[in-house]
Amino acid sequence: MSLALHGIGIGGGVAIGHAHLISHTDIEIAHYTVRPEDIAGEVARYDSAVKTARQELEMLWGSIPENAPTELGAFLSLHIMLLNDQTLSVEPKEIIEKRKCNAEWALKLQLDTLLAQFDEIEEEYLRERRTDVIQVTERIFKTLAGHDMAMHTPAPTDRDSILVAHDLSPADMVLFKDSEYLAFITDVGGPTSHTAILARSLDLPSVLALRHARSLIHEDELIIVDGVNGVVIVDPDERTLTEYRARQDEWSERQARLQDIRTSKPITQDGIEIELFGNIELPEDTDQVLENNATGIGLFRSEFLFLSEDDLPTEQEQYEAYRAVAEQMNGQPVIIRTIDLGKDKIPKWQEETDAPNPALGLTGIRLCLAEAQLFRTQLRALLRASAHGKIKLLVPMLSHVGEVRQTRRHLEEVKTQLRLEGIPFDEHIELGGMIEVPAAAFTVEHFLHHLDFASIGTNDLIQYTLAVDRNDDAVSHLYDPVHPAVIRLLHHVISTCNRVGKPISMCGEMAGDPALTRLLLGLGLRRFSMLPARLLKVKEQVLSTDLSRIKPLIVRLLEADDIETLWQVMEELQA
Repeated sequence: MSLALHGIGIGGGVAIGHAHLISHTDIEIAHYTVRPEDIAGEVARYDSAVKTARQELEMLWGSIPENAPTELGAFLSLHIMLLNDQTLSVEPKEIIEKRKCNAEWALKLQLDTLLAQFDEIEEEYLRERRTDVIQVTERIFKTLAGHDMAMHTPAPTDRDSILVAHDLSPADMVLFKDSEYLAFITDVGGPTSHTAILARSLDLPSVLALRHARSLIHEDELIIVDGVNGVVIVDPDERTLTEYRARQDEWSERQARLQDIRTSKPITQDGIEIELFGNIELPEDTDQVLENNATGIGLFRSEFLFLSEDDLPTEQEQYEAYRAVAEQMNGQPVIIRTIDLGKDKIPKWQEETDAPNPALGLTGIRLCLAEAQLFRTQLRALLRASAHGKIKLLVPMLSHVGEVRQTRRHLEEVKTQLRLEGIPFDEHIELGGMIEVPAAAFTVEHFLHHLDFASIGTNDLIQYTLAVDRNDDAVSHLYDPVHPAVIRLLHHVISTCNRVGKPISMCGEMAGDPALTRLLLGLGLRRFSMLPARLLKVKEQVLSTDLSRIKPLIVRLLEADDIETLWQVMEELQA
């Protein structure tokens, strides 16, 4: 009998194949008292387990395939960082000594404490970090028990397989990336979880947050994964199979057609030329940007250089990375965002914050201005690299014009140092600002007096505007890119920039969503930056859009005061 399960659709397209279940060995956590003379040995056993777990993750990190999404390395680095944190590396040992208990029980008590702390946070700003803590402690538990942490499942057969799991850790994703799967589905995970981010990068059909799929689906059972609508159909009947095979063929044909427009210029039907840029995390990502014939790099997230190392990257290491990207892009623009650490991006060399809400704390430009030496080192590297290509600087998390003035002072002082040292750089390097805080969006014109260009970061702008934590399952459904307040705020920012003649781009998730391309074009956006895998799909929308036709719809949209009218207009935009 057919069964339909509904979750969050992440990857595009449709996959039809046989379920391949993965699981990890369950462990019974025993509690026993350790004799005083054996305490030191028990502490040493725990130390050894943490060390082994760390080595396993480091080996996995080193074996990440070259074509894997760069986010994968960042997430593994996060797990290694958690293993190094004293809450897991030191405090369980103190519990062993204090309570004279075995290492497993000490770790369980520590995990219970950590999870209780997560539950007490009024705004669960890092819900996915809770999952990461559980996954890391699970690795230590199983190392203590002598279990192999590899997924306990037979290798995929020659037939098309679809991976089914309760959850996938970053370590699991390394193994998954090396295998030939058509799609994957999980019981848990939100739209911004590491699994979702990797799904988008891989551009595979995937559905998350299915709740009980892992227990309801049997090994080798035929299933359909509809990554567009977030539906999984188990044991489909012949009629349903026929329908979805037709959809699959249609999707494959569309993907093939996308390759036909790879070299086409993104120009609307009424002759308006649009610029499509790619987002990257590491220098090796530039290949995908070039393959998809992008205008340039609209967002180089430089913080990923800081996340993957034990120590701060030196000026020379940063310079070489920035130069490599500039040279590979061969004169095309490369917009590099200064380090945007904090929130859920905490490198191994930085101490964990005890701020009650890091998303509202010392992050983005606030951190850079507070850590002047860190900031100036990066500015030196960026300026030196600017002699090798068309580099532009982008400052994150602006909320006050004073932050731009301080940034420019640092920039000018570093320029003076380089001139005295005889080191070449672009004297006219452009400075831009991220508009991702409502305060900056409402007062964008004031910022534009001090900036050469601006870029809208929709992920944070929507979250802060709607007071919705995207990672909190209880409210994530309220995270709405087409909320009237969001649309009007975007219209204000874009129209203001266009009126004063300052370039404005968008580099958040909205920019790479083909379903929103016409909306953004109608609001006046002419520069989009996105994951390279999304470029052709957005270009397809650009080529099929007549701006003169959609202009009246945008007027109606901006005047809409109810959700029903808004969605009706959105449907007409897609027609």
